[in-house]
Amino acid sequence: MTTVESKPRPRLPEWLRTKLPTSESFSRTRALLDELKLHTVCESAKCPNHWECWSKGTATFMIAGDRCTRACGFCAVSTAKPLALEADEPQRVAEATRRMKLKHIVITAVARDDLADGGAEHFQRTIEAVRALNPGIVIEVLTPDFNDRDRDIEMVLAANPHIFNHNLETVRRLTPSVRSRATYDRSLSVLGKVKKLVAASRQSAANLGSLGECGGLPTAATIYTKSGIMLGLGETDDEVITAMNDLRSVNCDILTLGQYLQPTLKHLPVVEFVPPEKFAELGQRAEELGFVHVASGPMVRSSYHADEVTLPSRP
Repeated sequence: MTTVESKPRPRLPEWLRTKLPTSESFSRTRALLDELKLHTVCESAKCPNHWECWSKGTATFMIAGDRCTRACGFCAVSTAKPLALEADEPQRVAEATRRMKLKHIVITAVARDDLADGGAEHFQRTIEAVRALNPGIVIEVLTPDFNDRDRDIEMVLAANPHIFNHNLETVRRLTPSVRSRATYDRSLSVLGKVKKLVAASRQSAANLGSLGECGGLPTAATIYTKSGIMLGLGETDDEVITAMNDLRSVNCDILTLGQYLQPTLKHLPVVEFVPPEKFAELGQRAEELGFVHVASGPMVRSSYHADEVTLPSRP
């Protein structure tokens, strides 16, 4: 992790202060996650929205453990030698979604550079387990970059998630100081590759007169791509707009823009608290660029209110 000088964190502006809800729903979600021994990015990444989400009975499940092999300067997830994958975790996640009666699930994971496939098969098995127990559920995955390996990306796509999310996180100039090992161009490549692989598979199926599967990839469905950018790390408006254009150049469909908040004093400091008006302005600009859906606001996170996204029906 980037060494950061410890300084007192600046006081949050009024628009970032939220009341902590107290409800039975929050307690039920907490108890269920404990019972099934599941990790959530809500807790591990110290998401400021997890009180609200859990009170509504929603959560973003983090699979493959809670130890990451990377040490990004913005992320509160622990960096440590990972433990072995838990073979029954996909079924436990599926059971949690069934009990919570979720209509939309977000499945994310720590980076597992220690695994030959980066955890891709574990993603695949989790998607398949969730769908088997919850027919009709919308499945969104938020993946690491898998070091841009085609075979690993294809493995996740073969399970046919509705949304493939991989975050750009920040602008090109700041990427080396914000992200560990990940690169700006590699992330763009991953997002672009999802579209190319699915399109190629559909074309192959069309040539064969089939709408089944071709090469293990789904051919009868659209997979939407999604990415997110944090603001407040010192980026300029022009750099954000360039990043949005770069995402559209690889046909990224969905964009989230949210305020970076320093999880601990050991992490990168907040350079600026971006006002809601600026988020609205940048969100409008993103819509003009052609994103299918844009969520832009100080409290927006990759999976925050993910279930409220309205997408065109898949063929």
